[in-house]
Amino acid sequence: MRARVALCVTLGLLTLLAAQPAGAHSGPPYPVVSHQVAGAYRLSLWTDPDATDDRMPGGQFWVVIEPARDGTLPSATRARVAIRPLDRDEPFVEVAATPVDGDVTRQYAGLVMDHEGGFAVRVIVDGPWGDGAVGTRVQATYDLRPPLPLLAVYLLPFLAVGFLWTLRLLRRRRARST
Repeated sequence: MRARVALCVTLGLLTLLAAQPAGAHSGPPYPVVSHQVAGAYRLSLWTDPDATDDRMPGGQFWVVIEPARDGTLPSATRARVAIRPLDRDEPFVEVAATPVDGDVTRQYAGLVMDHEGGFAVRVIVDGPWGDGAVGTRVQATYDLRPPLPLLAVYLLPFLAVGFLWTLRLLRRRRARST
């Protein structure tokens, strides 16, 4: 019985050590522009504006492009997303959005938001039907997930209580059988 318990504990610890972070974000994206007509397009913008210190593109933007009139959106239609901090005198930083799963109606752009605070956001769409643009503002915040090593510290008391409870149940079973 001890060998079985030791094997289970060892396998559990190896599973925890081998686990990779899921790469999830702190919350779902939310809409900041909904169905706004810009030229021949109807644009929506969803965002998860996370600020980062490591120069990684934590500001995530999804552009949804629909025709303002009937028809199918041309495959050459492309969006660009630009941001500029509102608390500093800096120019817009622009990134070309890429289609999500090859779908030109849904495009993604990731930008570096290097501090918390307000950012002006501009979406520019270029295509055979002409150009269109919308603007808005977002508030960037730091991702509030704890680092992975700290998560292990948080889980340790629960794992310890579960381990001790299991030992107690095994001792009780052993005492009944003798």
